[in-house]
Amino acid sequence: MSAPVRLAESPSTGTARGGVSLAEALNRALADAMAADERVVVYGEDVGKLGGVFRVTDGLAERFGEQRCFDSPLAESGIVGTAIGMAMFGLRPVVELQFDGFSYPAFNQVVSHLAKLRYRSQGRLDLPVVIRIPYGGGIGSVEHHSESPEVYYAHTAGLKVVTPSTPSDAYALLRAAIDCPDPVVFLEPKRRYWEREDVTLPSPAVALGSAAVRREGRDVTVLAYGPTVPVALAAAEEAVGEGWSVEVVDVRSLSPLDEETIVASARRTGRVVVVQEAPRLAGYGAELAAVVGEGAFGWLEAPVQRVTGFDTPYPPARFEGWYLPDADRVLDAIAVAMAY
Repeated sequence: MSAPVRLAESPSTGTARGGVSLAEALNRALADAMAADERVVVYGEDVGKLGGVFRVTDGLAERFGEQRCFDSPLAESGIVGTAIGMAMFGLRPVVELQFDGFSYPAFNQVVSHLAKLRYRSQGRLDLPVVIRIPYGGGIGSVEHHSESPEVYYAHTAGLKVVTPSTPSDAYALLRAAIDCPDPVVFLEPKRRYWEREDVTLPSPAVALGSAAVRREGRDVTVLAYGPTVPVALAAAEEAVGEGWSVEVVDVRSLSPLDEETIVASARRTGRVVVVQEAPRLAGYGAELAAVVGEGAFGWLEAPVQRVTGFDTPYPPARFEGWYLPDADRVLDAIAVAMAY
């Protein structure tokens, strides 16, 4: 696996030559947060000297020292458990669970303790913990390395869950997550790590709980998040040839959810397609469809269409091209909505 090139940045402006990748934007967000607040500590498996499997933490240990960016044992439950303790005593830990499928051993710590301690303490405890999880498919990897666990965390009261689709959002959302007094699960679409954007860092602030309209349209709304946003945009571009005007909304904050932006778009277009990599049954797209049904039912011209992964375990790498939603499958769903 090749590592992204380090930011070629100016200390005064933060600009990067040749665009900034999503991984580089995350690296810069971590560095800026650590420089701004000595309580921010970064740790996880291989995040120190190696700089992380995806090099997101590259250079942080060298710059800030091994007490603030360091490697952990291979024990995800221990990573999150120690982060809870650190937060209770005033630190702001940012931990990495190396791959999506490796986050499950920490699940009890997350849902039984991290998400509930503010309520359990009647509001006396802040838990400013950020859990970074590279997630989703598209990198040709093996079992346990291409999961989509977003709905588990979004369903858990007490957690905030966000996922960027662009480098500028990666920077802004991570800074907002680190500043948040509540725990945030920060899902990083790993197949988008190396996609670049012409952007000056630091990028403008983004509030947790806000969606973004990435492309305006009149006929159909496509709701996507994280790794599927570029897929939705590609389908929208292809739809022009069919005479259809497609609006693309990047949900980006799964919890809290920006229902206002989603419903307003659905009311404008009257047709909605939702896209997710995760399996169909009880996926996050079903929640989006319910929000649209509750808030825009009288405006809809067709049932909400879903484009998803399949209700199977994630396949071997040679089959993931059939498993993952692509622009053609999204375009097919748009055609169904338009024909209804």
